[in-house]
Amino acid sequence: MLILLNKPYDVLCQFSGGDGRQTLADFVPVKGVYPAGRLDRDSEGLVVLTDDGKVQARIADPRHKLEKTYLAQVEGVVTESALALLRAGVTLNDGPTLPAKAQAVAEPDWLWPRMPPIRVRKSVPDAWVELTLREGRNRQVRRMCAAVGLPCLRLIRWRVGDWTLDGLTPGEWRQV
Repeated sequence: MLILLNKPYDVLCQFSGGDGRQTLADFVPVKGVYPAGRLDRDSEGLVVLTDDGKVQARIADPRHKLEKTYLAQVEGVVTESALALLRAGVTLNDGPTLPAKAQAVAEPDWLWPRMPPIRVRKSVPDAWVELTLREGRNRQVRRMCAAVGLPCLRLIRWRVGDWTLDGLTPGEWRQV
């Protein structure tokens, strides 16, 4: 079984042990499925759930290099030099990242409002970056963006492999 979930902001990417916080169990009533990869509490978007350990490993294991695409709303102006750094790979405190596909994009027209809204500073512009990675370290997209001077304000995973969020609003899921 394979389930695609649009994980809302401030939801833990686990089924139990939320200690009062919302978890995946608050949205997906299906028993015996587990997330193939994680999204931190502050991130939104596509989480793939499965009951098949081999599928879970193929999605989550960096050796398989399954592409994952993220849309990041960042603080600042996205420059070609920042994008070039992301495309070359960024050195983080746990070592260099693999090169990413990176491009500046417009705010998506399908975007839902985030609750609570991001903090907005009138004196600092914000922009959107699309990043496609083939690895998945802890908070990697946020750390990569910060390393090139573009702190993340909002992060949405749009795609995992061939699966996308298309047609799913926050908290919605479908079996594929």
